[in-house]
Amino acid sequence: MTELADQTLDFAHYLTVEQGLAKNSVTSYTQELHNFAAYLTDQHLTSFLKVDRLTVMNYLSALTASGKSRNSVIHAVSALRKFYRYLVQTHQITDNPMANIAAPKHAEHLPAVLTVAEVDRLLAAPDTANKYGLRDRAILEVMYATGLRVSELVHLKLADLHLEMGLIQTLGKGDKERIIPIGDVATDWINQYLAHSRPVLLKQRTSPYLFLNAHGGGLSRQAIWQKIKHCVALADIQKDVTPHTLRHSFATHILENGADLRVVQELLGHADITTTQIYTHISKKRLVSVYDQYHPRA
Repeated sequence: MTELADQTLDFAHYLTVEQGLAKNSVTSYTQELHNFAAYLTDQHLTSFLKVDRLTVMNYLSALTASGKSRNSVIHAVSALRKFYRYLVQTHQITDNPMANIAAPKHAEHLPAVLTVAEVDRLLAAPDTANKYGLRDRAILEVMYATGLRVSELVHLKLADLHLEMGLIQTLGKGDKERIIPIGDVATDWINQYLAHSRPVLLKQRTSPYLFLNAHGGGLSRQAIWQKIKHCVALADIQKDVTPHTLRHSFATHILENGADLRVVQELLGHADITTTQIYTHISKKRLVSVYDQYHPRA
């Protein structure tokens, strides 16, 4: 194993054991180090400890030149900052090459949001006469009713359902548990799925997960993405829709109907309310759009 690989493994261990980061976060940071290590290897450098500020700047320029998005470069800077801070703290280096490197500013990006009419078309797209369509309708209803992240949806278990109380529970980022209300409509579709579709998909096996694939196992995030793309095409929606779009639409629609921003923060599981505030910008943008469309002197 190379010195670069050893240093990456040590950092992953530090993030997991000493910092207690979630598995996905550790994977994200170490992937950035793998990318940087590949660049260093091309530059005939064999250790992260030999890197100086110029090497990092050249690497970031190479990322931009290769077509990486601004957010990808920002993420790379964030990961390298954390890594080199760790190397300083553990006395492996004295000079931090990231000390005076600023990340590019985030481009203002408002996520795609569906109108209520588009949501209705999307939810109605699956053919609920068959076991897969009934499952997919329940999935879409749950996503729009709760604002769950797709990673939270695929890990949703039968034990997480408290439908008699109109609630579900989930583990979000950083393994933070939250309780979310779920409406009557989504509850009804879950019950239909549990009664008519899930037992057929299960095929006399056992599984703790709520939503199952054709083999009776849990669904992957990629599978959810593909199913949503298929339903978007069926609904003839001309927008770039991802699983996160339903989460954005959930937040925007309840804000537009008078929900308090702190309540939306709690429902979405955001640690910082500034993350939630993007939805107020979406609402204002939509307000201007409606004004421009309908006011006679707009």
